[in-house]
Amino acid sequence: MLNISDNKTKLQSLDQYSTIKNLSNRPHYKILNKIIIATSILGIIALFLPWTQNISGSGSVTTLKPNQRPQSIQSVISGRIEKWYVQEGDFVKKGDTILFISEIKEDYMDPNLVANTKNQVEAKKNSLESYDEKVQTLSSQIQSIENEKRLKLEQARNKVKQSLLKIKSDSIDLVAARTQLKIANTQYNRSVQLNKEGLKPLTDVEEKRLKLQDVDAKIITQENKYLTSKNEYINAKVEINRISAEYAEKAAKAKSDQFTTLSNKFDTEAQVSKLENQYTNYSLRNGMYYIKAVQDGYINRAVQAGLGETIKEGTPIVTIMPSHYDIAVETFINPIDLPLIKKGDKIRIWFDGWPTIVFAGWPDMSYGTFGGKVVAIENFISPNGKYRILVAPDPDEAKWPKQLSIGSGAQTIALLDTVPIWFEIWRTLNGFPPNYYKSGETVTKEKK
Repeated sequence: MLNISDNKTKLQSLDQYSTIKNLSNRPHYKILNKIIIATSILGIIALFLPWTQNISGSGSVTTLKPNQRPQSIQSVISGRIEKWYVQEGDFVKKGDTILFISEIKEDYMDPNLVANTKNQVEAKKNSLESYDEKVQTLSSQIQSIENEKRLKLEQARNKVKQSLLKIKSDSIDLVAARTQLKIANTQYNRSVQLNKEGLKPLTDVEEKRLKLQDVDAKIITQENKYLTSKNEYINAKVEINRISAEYAEKAAKAKSDQFTTLSNKFDTEAQVSKLENQYTNYSLRNGMYYIKAVQDGYINRAVQAGLGETIKEGTPIVTIMPSHYDIAVETFINPIDLPLIKKGDKIRIWFDGWPTIVFAGWPDMSYGTFGGKVVAIENFISPNGKYRILVAPDPDEAKWPKQLSIGSGAQTIALLDTVPIWFEIWRTLNGFPPNYYKSGETVTKEKK
């Protein structure tokens, strides 16, 4: 074998054995070869058959709108469970009473709390009206003070004018008296001279002397009147200033009282608003003791049970399933497939428990699937590491079964491009994403 030795080993033919001869003469051997050859040819041909690429996902049946999904009814206030009006499985309409709770906070235990608060509101409103009347009264008082001040000032100014006129009159009288004094003095001197000359008697001189003294006394009196008139004029001007100061003080005091009343009025208005707010809150709180259904639906499960149990604000009490809803499917796809999905894409769906025969690559051969359309795509990854997609029924396809229940499982297939099977096998083995399907219109726009 390694050509080390010259010895040649001759292999013997197997045809000399009868068993080998019998095997070659059997017809089954030839048939098996033909089957293998035919299968290989069919397999090669099958590699060139069309295959529809798809994105598969799994999810569950849900509702299209958030307000149509199962929800819990919570208590807005804390309290103690006193009475149940429903049981699990009951159908309730919007506004039906589900539960009655009693108060546990000491601030609201007064049974007459609402009535007492209303009385406080009415009392404060009456006080507010009293302040309004007091403000109006003070305004009238201030107006009266201003009117009286105006009249007093007018009276004082008239007195000043009278004083001026009296000063003029007294000054004229004083000038006349001084003129009379000069005349009397001249007459007296003339009488004395004539008496010395013997032309006038002594009695005439004495008479002139008396007249001179009277005129001199009259001047003193007239000067006193003139100074008195000046003092009266000064006093009249002082009176004007006094009246202005007096009535300014009165008006300032009345305005101060008015501002104080306004301040109390505004404070009372704030208290009235606060009390009205409390009254409204207390009235609304009284209506919150009866927990009612927010929409028509079925009571699924009572989260809280028993009587006398204490619950806090925001505690779920029962879960309710709305009676009217638009069905949809939420499915989850891998992040690598997210760019291939957009709103409006067609989706094939089959539901758990519904007879289905699915060929992912040949959707026309599938049975029991239903049509859907993508209506929402979540832009943030879910806790399971996939992206959530919401699918609604396709109006152009057959309607979904009415027997579907919320929460049941569903499988989805998003149909993409059609490629040969050998290409899909090669893509799968290499881990490449599916081809992104583009319509002819889109391709034409891109070429343009």
